Amino acid sequence: MKISAPRLWLAAFGCAMLLPAAGHARGYTPQGVCGGHARLDIASPAGTCVALLADEAQGLRAPRRILEVAPGRYWVIDMGSWEPRRGRLLEMVLPADGPAPRRAHFSVLAEQLDRPLGLVAGPDGKIYIGESGTVWRTPVPSPGGALQRETVIDGLPGDGTHPLKELAFGPGGRLYVNVGSDSDACRDASSKQYPLLCPDLAGPKPRATVYEAVLAGPDYKLQSFKPFATGLRNSVALTVLPDGPAKGTVLQGENSIDYEDVGQPPEELNRLQAGRDYGWPYCVGNRRPARGYENRHDCKATEAPLMLWPAHVAPLQMIVGPAGSRFAGQLLVAWRGHQAPGHRVVGYKLNARGLPSGKPIEWLAGWNPKPGVRPMGRPTGITVDRQGRLLAVEDFNRTILMLLPDAGAATQK
Repeated sequence: MKISAPRLWLAAFGCAMLLPAAGHARGYTPQGVCGGHARLDIASPAGTCVALLADEAQGLRAPRRILEVAPGRYWVIDMGSWEPRRGRLLEMVLPADGPAPRRAHFSVLAEQLDRPLGLVAGPDGKIYIGESGTVWRTPVPSPGGALQRETVIDGLPGDGTHPLKELAFGPGGRLYVNVGSDSDACRDASSKQYPLLCPDLAGPKPRATVYEAVLAGPDYKLQSFKPFATGLRNSVALTVLPDGPAKGTVLQGENSIDYEDVGQPPEELNRLQAGRDYGWPYCVGNRRPARGYENRHDCKATEAPLMLWPAHVAPLQMIVGPAGSRFAGQLLVAWRGHQAPGHRVVGYKLNARGLPSGKPIEWLAGWNPKPGVRPMGRPTGITVDRQGRLLAVEDFNRTILMLLPDAGAATQK
């Protein structure tokens, strides 16, 4: 299942996400202790283990993003459901001691957010939040203090299949914002395919587009907001390379059209460039015609992907591993897809040109369902904290996980 919320199951999914919380993570049975927390049976590199920090017992409903905003303080975007105004911004703190297995502590910073997703630190030191129709920011208050919400961008489209707004900062105060397509494959409410030109791409404010906002001045005021790259179905996996020979390069993980075929079409990793067209809804994969658009569009005139990924892996977030961590020099990706090789967190090494290449490094894998032990993995968001630890959140399973050194493995040697 991808990030889409097709109209036919939108209400059902939303209601499911509002079910009363149970006292355990969905389908997980702890397998001992990992770093003072409950240990989960999820494959990870030798010498590491996967710890459960929080789940439904701490009130999680549909966590989508996590970010360490100050030492030891993590903010979590909990979308709540696909229904409007169910989202929350939470703060998570990990206990330093106490009997194992320990659980994280939470406080609610904001409620009734409208399908929030984006959560990034800006160059001004403030934290930027992307709701379905707006982008706002706030300084990080002292513990227990109130947010100081300031709207940065408003009036974004919040309807249709892809209402979520991902955010990524680039050099020079540039903020990239996802505005996803209204439908899966440019079809109307009766599933009839539109003729050319797809309405999503028409006019001065197209959808299926990554926009570029320019913020400038001492207060980082909005100077401009315009389309940057088009033909992108849903850019919830969006990041900018912070350094190296490709510094400033905008990367996008494309959740491609939902064919029912197991192996088609492939997902894409795209290198975005200003003014370029990346093919949706007319083209998929390596500039091949999408079904229903054969001989109707010149896919060779669109941009080729930087890399093809397996079909239906559903990239839902990308980050660059920070310097000094074991993830440095890697593009980290959360694959939520229900078909193999989805449901895992992988990394791609950056090559001599500074771009991701090669085969994926599996950081959290072997996440297929195992009755009585674990459900299928559903990672939707990732971060690496100041201590170099990888954290992942799952929306459907309602968990926050952390990759830690395995003290038990060291003892056994």
